[in-house]
Amino acid sequence: MIPVFDDWRATPALWKGGAVALGNFDGVHRGHQALLAHTGQRASALGAPLVTLTFEPHPRRFFVPDTGPFRLTMPPAKVRLLAQYGVQAVLAQRFDSAFAALSADAFIDEVLLAGLGARHVVCGYDFTFGARRSGNVEMLREQGRRKGFGVTVLDPVMNEGEIYSSTRIRETLRHGWAREAAELLGHAWEIEGTVELGDQRGRTIGFPTANVALGEHLRPRFGVYAVRAMVDGQDGSEWRDAVANLGRRPTFGKLQENFEVHLFDFAGDLYDKTLRVALVDFIRPEMKFSGLDQLKAQIAADGQTARSILTASRD
Repeated sequence: MIPVFDDWRATPALWKGGAVALGNFDGVHRGHQALLAHTGQRASALGAPLVTLTFEPHPRRFFVPDTGPFRLTMPPAKVRLLAQYGVQAVLAQRFDSAFAALSADAFIDEVLLAGLGARHVVCGYDFTFGARRSGNVEMLREQGRRKGFGVTVLDPVMNEGEIYSSTRIRETLRHGWAREAAELLGHAWEIEGTVELGDQRGRTIGFPTANVALGEHLRPRFGVYAVRAMVDGQDGSEWRDAVANLGRRPTFGKLQENFEVHLFDFAGDLYDKTLRVALVDFIRPEMKFSGLDQLKAQIAADGQTARSILTASRD
């Protein structure tokens, strides 16, 4: 795991003087990947580290605390993906009232220069910073010229006339379009959470499930998905085929959201473990059944459909 720190004032000396990628990086999608690749080129040219400056919690959560779950990636997943695309260290700056009150000038002078010692910064065309979003890319460029650090502003990265964006990916997932989301992301979208003790109803009807905590993850369309789940075993972690149900289980009159994952041909104990679940394809919307027999028949059919989808996806 790459190093992560949460305050610019505590940046280790080893990670100062680098090329710094700026942004929220929710999802670490193809647009973010282009930005990281460019930052990596700058870092290599400078013989300097590639560092990412991002923010936790997401600023939207800070400014609108009662907003519903919307995150594509929680911190562990984000850091893992950033590392995958070449980042060597992450400043996941704690976004609190003090940080939100920093002026745009203070963001540059204190965070970027004094804190990170940035020699070059890279951001998207719409990056804003400072209290009330008072700083923009034009200001960043002008300050870079005056204060001696490089600035690269990337134009939007496009796909068939549309900009790669976290907003677009969220909308895709809300429609249940897991394959399309994976194409926009450049990797499968995952829900990662702790396996909690549920009501164990699936075990009693022959389909034991792992009840995965959803946390702050975006809620995609409710229904049944073909998925793969990463499970820790004696020989390390492995991806296993599975089928998952996301919803409120209307057959049992439940109101609480649940994400239940049935791993094929698996009998291990997963309670309190962290499970990564990658959505591969949507099978059907959530349904209410007249009784257990109808439910069991549909679950069996969903399992067969999921197996077929997952087998085909490897061909």
